[in-house]
Amino acid sequence: MAQPAKDLSAMMKDAPPVGVLEQLEPGIRRILAPNPSPMTYWGTNTYVVGTGRVAVIDPGPADDTHLRAILDGLAPGEQVSHILVTHAHLDHSPLARPLAEATGAPILAYGDAMAGRSDVMIDLVARGMTTGGEGVDAEFFPDQVIADGQLIQGDDWALTAIWTPGHFANHLSFAMKDAVFTADHVMGWASSLVSPPDGDLTAFMASCHRLAARDDRIYYPGHGDPVLDPAARIQWLITHRLGREADILAALDGAAKNIPTLTRMIYTDTPPALLGAAERNVFAHLIDLIARGLVQVHGPLDFTAVYEKTDP
Repeated sequence: MAQPAKDLSAMMKDAPPVGVLEQLEPGIRRILAPNPSPMTYWGTNTYVVGTGRVAVIDPGPADDTHLRAILDGLAPGEQVSHILVTHAHLDHSPLARPLAEATGAPILAYGDAMAGRSDVMIDLVARGMTTGGEGVDAEFFPDQVIADGQLIQGDDWALTAIWTPGHFANHLSFAMKDAVFTADHVMGWASSLVSPPDGDLTAFMASCHRLAARDDRIYYPGHGDPVLDPAARIQWLITHRLGREADILAALDGAAKNIPTLTRMIYTDTPPALLGAAERNVFAHLIDLIARGLVQVHGPLDFTAVYEKTDP
C-alpha cells in the first residue's frame, strides 16, 4: 500500500489487463489482481519467477478469481514450488494459504504479522495501538521463516531475501541478480505509507539506504509499473522523507502542537478524506524525530499527545 492516490481513474488508463500472466523479462512474469483502489493503484502485482517449478511472489488478496487466474496462467506442466510473501497486508498475503492448499507448495516469509517490530512499536501495541489502519492480515503465518540474506532456489531461479522493514515490520524484498522485487517499500507511482505500529519510519529510512547501496538494474514493485531507474527512485524517497521531516520541524517552531494541527499546516492541498493517512504519516515522523532527540512529547507517545522541538 502507498500514500493514497488523489485521482485513481487517471492512473488506471495505463493498467495492464487483470488476470493475464504477462512476460516482463526472461524468468519473470506478472499477473495483476482485481483489487484497484487509491491505496493499491491498479491492484496487486503477483509475480511468477522461473519456469517449470516456479515461485509465486505475493499471491495477493483473498480472491478466488485471482487464484484461478494464477493457476490457469501457468504453462502446461508447470508447478508452483514456492510461495513467497513480502509482507502481511491484506492486499498481498491472504491468497497464500489457498494457493498453498491448491499446489502443495510451502509459504515462505520473514514471519507472522507481528514479526520484526522495534521495541518502540511493541510498546505502542502494548499500550493499545493495535494497528496502523492499513489492513493487516492478522491470521497470516508462514510455513517456513526466511532470514535476512537467505537464498531461496528453484531449478532455474534464485532469490535472495532482503529484510526491508519500514512500510511493514516483516517486509521482505527479493533480489534476483540485479532485479529486485521491492513490494511496497519502493514503488514508482507513489511513496509508501508508513503508519505505526505496523510502519516504522526509522526502519524505513534504514532500508532505503540499504537498497541505495546496491547497484540494481530494475525494481518490480507490489503495485504499478517497474521502476527503471532504481538509484534515482531511492534517492527521491530519501529526499522526500527528509523534506517532510523539515516541514514538521518548521511547523513546530514557536509552540508545541498536536498531530491534527501539524497535519493541517503541512498537508495544505490534501483532500479531507485523506487527512487520516497524512496524520499517521506525521506520527511516524514524530516517533523517528523523538528517537533522534530532535522532538519531545508531552505525556505518553500517542496520537493525542502534544509535541515540541527539543531545545538545542
